Amino acid sequence: MLEARIQVEIVKYLIPLRKQGLLEFFSVPNEAAGNPVRQGQMIAMGLRPGVSDMVLLFPHGRVAFMEVKNETGKQREAQKQFQQMCLSFGFPYRIVRSVSEARDYTESLLGGLV
Repeated sequence: MLEARIQVEIVKYLIPLRKQGLLEFFSVPNEAAGNPVRQGQMIAMGLRPGVSDMVLLFPHGRVAFMEVKNETGKQREAQKQFQQMCLSFGFPYRIVRSVSEARDYTESLLGGLV
């Protein structure tokens, strides 16, 4: 399955949790860089290669990161560096390859509230 399709399914799972006030989330469209001119503009505006696909915000100032990959997808070097930075700062980071893995990750972060 395409990573974009997996991410759409993950968003469908997350929306009810958002509506319950359990979390907030957003995606980081790094792949939107397109052409070199537009990419330069986006970098000037703060684009950071390697940032995770999804950012999850939880009550009490908690933040977690989720990278979506398909069953054969591998992290690029910039993604590995971003993961290491997140972990060194104490932020949870997980690579997920399905809605089921995203659900398990999210529920572990919610600590049984779901």
